[in-house]
This record gives sequence, structure tokens and C-alpha cells, in this order.
Amino acid sequence: MPFEKPYKELLNLIQKDFPLKKQPFKIIGERLGLTEREVIDFLISLKKRGILRHLGGVPNSSKLERYTLLCATTLSSDQLSIGYEIANLPQVTHAYVRKHALNFWFTLITKNREEAENLISYLERVYNLRIKRFPAIKNFKLKAIFRL
Repeated sequence: MPFEKPYKELLNLIQKDFPLKKQPFKIIGERLGLTEREVIDFLISLKKRGILRHLGGVPNSSKLERYTLLCATTLSSDQLSIGYEIANLPQVTHAYVRKHALNFWFTLITKNREEAENLISYLERVYNLRIKRFPAIKNFKLKAIFRL
């Protein structure tokens, strides 16, 4: 889907140089010759059309001294609502359904390992699941920028 030049530049800019200031959309608009309202309305339209899923910061959890755990389990087709419930937990940052024996993957960030283990044990008990745990051993920060 082609975008007009300032909107294409807007999508490139918010991925790599989002201003952490008061009224960031006004600042972005000024850089691109758009109004704050035009920037906000464009992003809202992308969200409504399902093109933009999320716009937000991703803090470095290890620098915040948090515990990160990748989890995987198997959900039958009639259990997918469980996946939505888990995905909506405040400790879950990412959740995906995949074509694999372990078809539901999610990432937890908690204060410590004990809190993560307690939450996983609770989920296993409540939903009758066996959840595999893959703790982070080393963090790799890949900067993914999708140029338009």
C-alpha cells in the first residue's frame, strides 16, 4: 500500500528517532511539514485498518533488573481463548500462535525468577497446561527498522 511522501517519512521516523519529549507528535509533524493532528489521525487510521498493531517504547528489562522468560505450550484449537487470556496478563510482553507442536509462545517479564515460576505454576494449574520455560541467557538487542 503506497503512502504519500510525508507519511512514508513519518513511518520511517517513528521507528528510529521518536522524540521523548512533551508533545512528540507535534515535534514529528514539524519535522515533516504536518500538523500534530495530521500525525495522530494518520496513526489512528493505521491502527483502525490493522496496519499498525502497537506503538510504544520497549524498555531494557535487564537494565531494570527484571527477569525475562520465554515460554511455550500447546493449545488445542478450542483452547485459543486461553492464549488471549495469557497474552493480556501485565507480565506478558509478546504472545504468538505458531504452526508447531508447541503452538503458543509468550514472553514474561517479572521482578525475579521466583515470581515467574509462581506465575507459570499458577497458569499450569488453572489451565491444565504444561509450559516449557526458556530463560534468557544472553540478551541480543536487534534494532529492526522497516524502511518504507
